[in-house]
Amino acid sequence: MSTPINDMEVITLDEMSHIRLMDRVDTKYIANVTLLPEILSRMQSWFKVQIIDEKRIANYATQYFDTAALDFFNMHHNGKLNRQKIRIRSYLDSKLSFLEIKNKNNKGRTSKKRIPSPVSHVETMEGLAKGLTFLNENAMFATKFLLPVLGNNFQRMTFVNKKATERITIDVGLSFHNYYMNADASLDNIMILELKQDGWQHSDFAEILRDLGIKRSGFSKYCYGIFFTDPNCKYNRFKRKVHIFNKNNLIQQSI
Repeated sequence: MSTPINDMEVITLDEMSHIRLMDRVDTKYIANVTLLPEILSRMQSWFKVQIIDEKRIANYATQYFDTAALDFFNMHHNGKLNRQKIRIRSYLDSKLSFLEIKNKNNKGRTSKKRIPSPVSHVETMEGLAKGLTFLNENAMFATKFLLPVLGNNFQRMTFVNKKATERITIDVGLSFHNYYMNADASLDNIMILELKQDGWQHSDFAEILRDLGIKRSGFSKYCYGIFFTDPNCKYNRFKRKVHIFNKNNLIQQSI
């Protein structure tokens, strides 16, 4: 990894705990990974990088749940403003996993509820044990209609600005496995940048990206994971964006 991230001021996971922004506004950007050194260089004066056990880059894994008809996927595809994702998010380096319900409302705010999970993935819903109660109390669909659908792995860098008003994540090395289709895909040329704020306000990070000509662009890891691994899924909503990504050499897919 380039030296700019090693030269940045650091913040520990404990120090970051009060900036989790569980109820927030998210803004996503997509860019070619070749721009990462320049972005990190410009961030040095304004941001701290999170470290865990002296590591600045963390390994993540996710398991997503949906109905057999892919109702959560189709809500996103059809542009439904009030929608939900259910997942186990695992922080592999610290060996922590959480069962999460992520809701997005029609005002663009994202809220998240989660509980610790003793497992990073399950083969059936019964493997969630006490997590079933959490889901039945908070999910849009009863657990009897849900099943594990997709897994992913990626590496994440996490930053906070020195005013503690915004948190940034940059994800690289994204790969997918579709359990139902037994299919794999990876996006080797892409990075996903996400700005997380308590509300719409000035952002130092957004200014950096604007100067580099990087525009806002929604990207759901779950939805695009399904898109790239399931030829039978709905995809009209994603075709134009994938065409733009390919035209700009953002997506270099490995199967």
